[in-house]
Amino acid sequence: MPGYIGAIDQGTTSTRFIVYDAKARVAGMDQKEHRQIQPRPGWVEHDPLEILDNAREVIRGALAKAGIGGGDLAGVGITNQRETVLVWDRRSGLPFANAVVWQCVRTRAICDELIEEGGANRFRPTTGLPVSTYFSGPKIKWILDAVPEARQAAERGDALYGTMETWLIWWLTGGPEGGAHVSDVTNASRTLLMNIHTLQWEQEHLDILDIPRSGLPRIVPSSDAASWGPTSEDGPFGARVPVCGALGDQQAALVGQACFRAGEAKNTYGTGCFLLLNTGAELVSSQHGLLTTPAYQFSGDRPAYCLEGAIANAGSLIRWLRDNLGLIGSTAEVEDLAATVADNGGVYIVPAFSGLLAPYWRPDARGVITGLTGYATKHHIARAALEAAAYQTRDVAEAMNMDSGVTLRELRVDGGMVVNKLLMQFQADILNVPVSRPETTETTCLGAAYAAAIASGFWTVGENPVADWRTETTWHPNMGLESREAAYSGWKKAVERSLGWAEQE
Repeated sequence: MPGYIGAIDQGTTSTRFIVYDAKARVAGMDQKEHRQIQPRPGWVEHDPLEILDNAREVIRGALAKAGIGGGDLAGVGITNQRETVLVWDRRSGLPFANAVVWQCVRTRAICDELIEEGGANRFRPTTGLPVSTYFSGPKIKWILDAVPEARQAAERGDALYGTMETWLIWWLTGGPEGGAHVSDVTNASRTLLMNIHTLQWEQEHLDILDIPRSGLPRIVPSSDAASWGPTSEDGPFGARVPVCGALGDQQAALVGQACFRAGEAKNTYGTGCFLLLNTGAELVSSQHGLLTTPAYQFSGDRPAYCLEGAIANAGSLIRWLRDNLGLIGSTAEVEDLAATVADNGGVYIVPAFSGLLAPYWRPDARGVITGLTGYATKHHIARAALEAAAYQTRDVAEAMNMDSGVTLRELRVDGGMVVNKLLMQFQADILNVPVSRPETTETTCLGAAYAAAIASGFWTVGENPVADWRTETTWHPNMGLESREAAYSGWKKAVERSLGWAEQE
């Protein structure tokens, strides 16, 4: 029996591959960033071929660092940026255009028309989602409408569509030579095209968006014992390895955080922030701006569901301070800069670079810095940038409490920003609940590895090391009620100032 499991994490800014041993310890890891292409304000693209090349490179790199070959892997899982989508030629494997990224708002006219015809919640009963530029179905329509070659190929049955896990799985399992064209339920559920009750594509939605069904992938469980096929021997693994696990990045983090019971919640602080609450077998329909979505599905089982609040910009705001303003030399410097002041000095930053997602769903919003006085310094701006992630998380947590009827008692956190102690303490203060960071903070890749390990038999539920979740650090609230509510009131006023800026675009 092979002694390792592998997982690809295809994220918004980079792609990495991690090799885990039988105790879920990292045996080898490699990572590479890709370009963020922004041809117009609010538009974001990725080059799918660059990402494919990077994936191949980091797979080889991680295997080399682990000192193993692909044949030593029991299986491969994948996690990915969920709503980023592309259309490609099934014969050549070449994309018809760059991938349209989840943050992109180019589909606003399509979404406005859908809302005008049937309301923002016209698809919510079947999909659990509002109409929004966030989701990938309107992005597929945009590509088909904007690229005549793509539309013609789709009408002939020669075009394939998919999110990034679909794209990579197809290539890893053979590409034009019989590659598996699949999408797991967590990714398929983010299209506005999948019925979350039946777990099948909804023909009425395809007709409304004018998307030919022939290009859609087959919907499969997140952990699939049947597998979708082995990797090619001439590919980066150099061996035939079962590809048998896939989860959208936020659901992967939920699994990696061992939130398997109803009522358990996690928040991932990455490019954006994503707060998920496991609701078990129950589909909870949100009345307060949240999403109802599958949490995961293991082969042979019905799916578990969750409520989700999606925030577009968190870590991306810190990178903006670094790359666009030159305020810091590295993202790690922001904590030291912010820690030199006791508070934000009245400064708030609302990072609505491409609109606001949950719980507002306002594509017309744009980023603002408010409360500036002659007293404000770069230190206050740095602190306001960190606090923005915590305030946005409270917005979502309050909506989640109202929808679920369950008051949040603890927040499990993961992602790159959780190394920032100042942010974690402020998050506990502004939520007034403990914030717990696990020993393993890179839970997204671990969740994908778990899905593949269960499917391949590498781990069984009884011996699952992911379930042995342990806290490394817990931050407890240390802010008075009056101070907390005054600070949050200032944030709400700042959000109001961000709305309506893009009405004339």
